[in-house]
Amino acid sequence: MKSIVSLLMSTILTVLVASTAMAAGPAPVVAKPDLAKGEAAFAMCVACHAADGNSTTPVNPKLSQQHPEYLIKQLHEFKSGKRANAVMSGMVAGLSDDDMRNISYWLASKPAKPGFAKEKDTVALGERIYRGGIPDRQIAACASCHSPNGAGMPAQYPRMSGQHADYTTSQLLQFRDGIRKNSIQMTQVAAKMNDREIKAVSDYIAGLR
Repeated sequence: MKSIVSLLMSTILTVLVASTAMAAGPAPVVAKPDLAKGEAAFAMCVACHAADGNSTTPVNPKLSQQHPEYLIKQLHEFKSGKRANAVMSGMVAGLSDDDMRNISYWLASKPAKPGFAKEKDTVALGERIYRGGIPDRQIAACASCHSPNGAGMPAQYPRMSGQHADYTTSQLLQFRDGIRKNSIQMTQVAAKMNDREIKAVSDYIAGLR
């Protein structure tokens, strides 16, 4: 009797699983990124970010070799308004999801050009913050998320090595001042840092490689 009940329960479970799968339908097929289309779509971004994503303007970020998942997230958040930036919101307004994926994967395929630190007086402070944080204020080391060499972690944390110090400084200040609101972790970190610390770690990051 017990075996009959077990068989019946197994049959019912199989039918339920099959029915659920049929109702859900086949899994959506995600198209492979088209790098050629990504390069073509990026043409409107060249004035600020350079032809290969290695911006030469300190206030505009370098985008080459950035993790595509991070870039896609930022583009969506510019479009939705979650990340406020009047220029970028206008630039992405006409981009489709496929456009964003194509651009992001094309940028990820472009090698990043190294940068360098400029402030000798604060580079040691910047290194201490990046590698060890500020323990007495419970500020975690940047390296714990962005990796020791600034390469970041795909799909989680962006690549930082070689990024313009001016750009990194501006973003940390925006997180601290509540202007940029699309990362709770970064808001919590920047909220505890003073101007000197922000500038020091930003300059150190510029020279990471």
